[in-house]
Amino acid sequence: MAKVLMKGNEAIAEAAIASGCLYYFGYPITPQTEISEYMAKRMPKVGGLCLQAESEIAAINMVLGASASGTRAMTSSSSPGISLKSEGISYLVGSDLPAVVVNVQRGGPGLGGIQPSQADYYQATKAYGHGDMHLIVLAPSTVQEMASLTGEAFDLADIYRTPVIILADGAVGQMMEPVDFSERRRREIPPKTWATCGHGGGRKHNIVNSLLMNPEDLENSIHDRFERYRKIEAEEVKYEEYMTEDADVVVVAFGIAARICKSAVAAVRAEGIRAGLLRPITLWPFPSARILELASTAKSFLSVELSMGQMVTDVKLACECRRPVEFYGRTGGVLPEPADVARKLAEMARKHI
Repeated sequence: MAKVLMKGNEAIAEAAIASGCLYYFGYPITPQTEISEYMAKRMPKVGGLCLQAESEIAAINMVLGASASGTRAMTSSSSPGISLKSEGISYLVGSDLPAVVVNVQRGGPGLGGIQPSQADYYQATKAYGHGDMHLIVLAPSTVQEMASLTGEAFDLADIYRTPVIILADGAVGQMMEPVDFSERRRREIPPKTWATCGHGGGRKHNIVNSLLMNPEDLENSIHDRFERYRKIEAEEVKYEEYMTEDADVVVVAFGIAARICKSAVAAVRAEGIRAGLLRPITLWPFPSARILELASTAKSFLSVELSMGQMVTDVKLACECRRPVEFYGRTGGVLPEPADVARKLAEMARKHI
């Protein structure tokens, strides 16, 4: 299949359609509105439905209803809109329903600004909804990954019966790059015997519900769900490495920040500083085991983020305090330059090596 030049947001929408998504429910907010616009044009042509809901809260609950029928469904928004969806996301988890939720992050708190951010990391990996729960969180860094990880998200959601978050940022959502929509792994999907899709009297009624009044029943359901989480942590961790084999300082960065850091690592390597990059692709499950392995050879770590520092906590935990972990970040929608990161790496090289 020939590559197509597309915006990141458009690539997500087209990849969702190619993955069999038939229902999209959204609400416009910058910088992800192109997803809704693209779906509005394409969905009627493929027999699907794109509906602009009256609110973000309505949109996520429409996703719940569509997913309960066994159909692939998706919603998207940007930071404050995702906050409004958090209760519905928790209901999806409690009901063991698959869904794909896209967050093209903007600056915050509050309405903040419309420029790119990564300050929703805590929300995505720690508290997208109330209760004992995790969500699979995928972090694309290219427009190609916006497409391929969307296909992966739908498969993972169906395999593990859980919402999957695509945590992008405004820069990747708005940039244009070539995309090959055939470039993704296709997974074997288990039959949806749980779906509330009618049965003609051939089986017991399926019921989708997240309310369990008996405490023991609720506890057992949560333990069952955490068994699935343990399997996800064992089998679904994804990351990319660049020049980490002999690195004295390892940069950990995701999304657009990782692309900036890759240039910085190449620049300081030319000056004799042995730096490397580890890019988490799954933010949950986090590549903690690999970071701990690198802590046996690297002398220090640097977490680079478009925030005041959130992933840095997970890097420190992964290192188990064996190596110093420093932070460099910009926030409010400001992107660092590769030279900024390179200066920080040079400073760390003088300090720790």
